[in-house]
Amino acid sequence: MDKNMVTALDQSLADGRRWYNAVIDSISEYSSQNEGEQETELPQLLYVYQNAILGFSAKLSPTQLETLKNIDGFLHATVDEILSPHTTHSPQFLGLQDGKGLWKAPNLANDVIVGVVDTGIWPEHVSFQDTGISPVPARWKGTCESGTKFSSSNCNKKLIGARAYFKGYEGAAGRINETLDYRSARDSAGHGTHTASTAAGNIVPGASLFGMAKGSAGGMSYTARIAAYKVCWQFGCASSDILAAMDQAIADGVDILSLSLGGSSKPYHSDNIAVGAFGAIQKGIFVTCSAGNSGPSESTVTNTAPWIMTVAASYLDRSFPTTVKLGNGQVFKGASLYSGKRTKMLPLVYGKTAGGQGAEYCINGSLTQNLVEGKIVVCERGINGRTEKGEHVKMAGGAGMLLLNTEDEGEELFADPHILPGTSLGARAASAIKSYVSLKRKPKAMITFEGTVYGNPAPVMAAFSSRGPSGVGPDVIKPDVTAPGMNILAAWPPTVSPTMVKSDKRRIAFNIISGTSMSCPHVSGLAALLKSVHKDWSPAAMKSALMTTAYIQNNKRELITDTAGDMSTSATPFAFGSGHVNPERASDPGLIYDIDTDDYLNNLCNLNYTSSQISLLARKSFSCLKAALQPGDLNYPSFAINFNSSSNNVTVVHTRTVTNVGARHTRYKVETSEPDGVSVVIEPKVLYFKKIGQKISYRVTFVALGRSSSTRYSFGSLTWASGKYSVRSPIAVTWRKVENTV
Repeated sequence: MDKNMVTALDQSLADGRRWYNAVIDSISEYSSQNEGEQETELPQLLYVYQNAILGFSAKLSPTQLETLKNIDGFLHATVDEILSPHTTHSPQFLGLQDGKGLWKAPNLANDVIVGVVDTGIWPEHVSFQDTGISPVPARWKGTCESGTKFSSSNCNKKLIGARAYFKGYEGAAGRINETLDYRSARDSAGHGTHTASTAAGNIVPGASLFGMAKGSAGGMSYTARIAAYKVCWQFGCASSDILAAMDQAIADGVDILSLSLGGSSKPYHSDNIAVGAFGAIQKGIFVTCSAGNSGPSESTVTNTAPWIMTVAASYLDRSFPTTVKLGNGQVFKGASLYSGKRTKMLPLVYGKTAGGQGAEYCINGSLTQNLVEGKIVVCERGINGRTEKGEHVKMAGGAGMLLLNTEDEGEELFADPHILPGTSLGARAASAIKSYVSLKRKPKAMITFEGTVYGNPAPVMAAFSSRGPSGVGPDVIKPDVTAPGMNILAAWPPTVSPTMVKSDKRRIAFNIISGTSMSCPHVSGLAALLKSVHKDWSPAAMKSALMTTAYIQNNKRELITDTAGDMSTSATPFAFGSGHVNPERASDPGLIYDIDTDDYLNNLCNLNYTSSQISLLARKSFSCLKAALQPGDLNYPSFAINFNSSSNNVTVVHTRTVTNVGARHTRYKVETSEPDGVSVVIEPKVLYFKKIGQKISYRVTFVALGRSSSTRYSFGSLTWASGKYSVRSPIAVTWRKVENTV
């Protein structure tokens, strides 16, 4: 079977599209001449990459790929894969205020360009109008591509570029069905419109979803420009298309790249997002990616390359609560975006009392009308979508739905805009409700919808947010930070229903959805604000500022908790990285940990990547330093330590260098919180800075003393403090099990 391949070639051979066409022609000629060859299709060149990587993507058969591998200068080929896409109150929750700090007029008068790689954009939305905006920056080299129901006139001084990439997708899935999607940058899914407006959409007064979450909706950097790169279609996003979009965005001149999508973790040289991101940071472009929605299982985090800002998801202090009262008087709290007030006390059915096989999950065709009509149906999560379950209940005549979490989903409460009175409920409520239905002869329930409530303990980690440690790069803590990603209100196309189910005919201008896809553009927008204030900062400096100023306590001055537990369980750095972003503090962090591109490449040497693998990322020949370095010596703003579970008196030494970006003549003193079973010694313990830009190095010695418990992980922190500055780095220790050998 033919497959799309992304191929890297030696720099000396990569001299333009004509040469790549010659390569493809030579493969075709060899295939046709080779006796016994039964090729059904000629090889097809899809993209030529010149900025993110030096190489191309092509549709090749296995035999054609083997021919390609024999060409002089071949470095590496990666099979194309299909990846998936992973606010009125957010700015206030993040501490952004009109006319103050990062939202002062001089800081907002910027020409920062945010490139959003996603499902496209709805250009007519009010969030992307250009009233009062200055002309397009002269340095911008992008364009507004025409396509299905999209023309160059759809761009303006706010939305300054729009392109679509589908060659890889169509190579794998066939031609795009234009009755279901637009073969252009126009968004038919809503995801890209939502993320673009979260990062840099205009401020729109009076935004809401059915009157809930009402207020002024706006992007984090609401005066920044937007360039939309559509790479995601009905069945997903081809990695060759993503790389092509990143390659073009670099050439176009974006300052920030935001990617709320991803796949499985893999070595960096074979991860097209990591490859594209490295090409971006070489040009000074900050890259933000979502951590993934596969939590709370450990080692599920994606987009883990150390040059990427990897963002987890957490709750705002805003909720959309419901109250469920059972016939026996028990009361439970849930969440919903249904716009009604309450139901009556109605009969409650579940499983066999609601239908046949699959009725407990409310899948299509499982519910029996005469069993559920006029009743509230209990539906367990799983198999089909949350709002889709409500659709099946309504079609069968049901009057309401209780959507129950599993034990794995814990107390996570998704607020969904159900098409009938419906609410989500946590695992503890789920257990009690199922027990009540099974034991009571005539169970009943009622649902009360309470609208929008503020002031809840927050942030709280979302259970779905993917977790570390990274299976690919355990030498750094991933994710890096967390940001608002639960129940986020942002722009939405007028052609897409809020539930995205076929029977839902409601149309809206703003929608509330959840995911690390929503937290990622928050940080992209914050990076745009930092870029406007600190134009000379490198991507690593901006990342350091956001990480070392992040906080780990909620608005009640208690440690951030995790909905994956019992709501009293403290979250760890493998859930939130360095903590929750704090943009105002990040704009003046005191110290930064800077990293240049050669530092990243040398770190790959320490991780035993080969010269050809490193050259693929470097886009040039690269020789590793002869001096002995450890993987942990990358100048990263956090510390990931790996010991064997039986380690005792084993020492690991890390070196870091901090740069003073705060005040002259400052004295920083170190404060440590030691992880369980580990001694931490810092030399020197005091850093004296005489001027801005001065760099000072320090050493951290970690000594394994032996664990005092059976836990696989232990955590601590290292903080450099000086007056108003507190530069904090988390420490995560993984105790790896040693396999017995025979």
